[in-house]
Amino acid sequence: MFEGILLKPSMVTPGAQCKEKATPKKVAEYTLTKRRISPSLPTIMFLSSGQSEVEATLNLNAMNQAPNPWHVSFSYARPLQNTCLKTWGGRSENVKVAQDALLVRAKANSLAQLGKYTGEEESDDSKKGMFVKGYVY
Repeated sequence: MFEGILLKPSMVTPGAQCKEKATPKKVAEYTLTKRRISPSLPTIMFLSSGQSEVEATLNLNAMNQAPNPWHVSFSYARPLQNTCLKTWGGRSENVKVAQDALLVRAKANSLAQLGKYTGEEESDDSKKGMFVKGYVY
């Protein structure tokens, strides 16, 4: 039943160690047009694949500005919670500021689902990549 399928592929991005970075528009183009995915699927959620919070959100935004047959969303934890967790650091005195950081990320990704995210006013921490070479679970 294709209507009930939720697909979670990674975005098509250059390798983490590639010196040449792709624009969000190019990531959207390759992610949405270079796949063999049935257009009858209602939603596709993309994994962030070690991108920075801002980079993943900009790429999601570009995909939602491009014509495509799907509802394009996100299914990634790190671009939503990385800055939040670092801000909190397990300390009770940081709970409020960490919650505020989470709200910033949630709003950014909500706007990206609508193709209305600009990337303005982002923290330097949210722009840092999250790729860890040789990482294993």
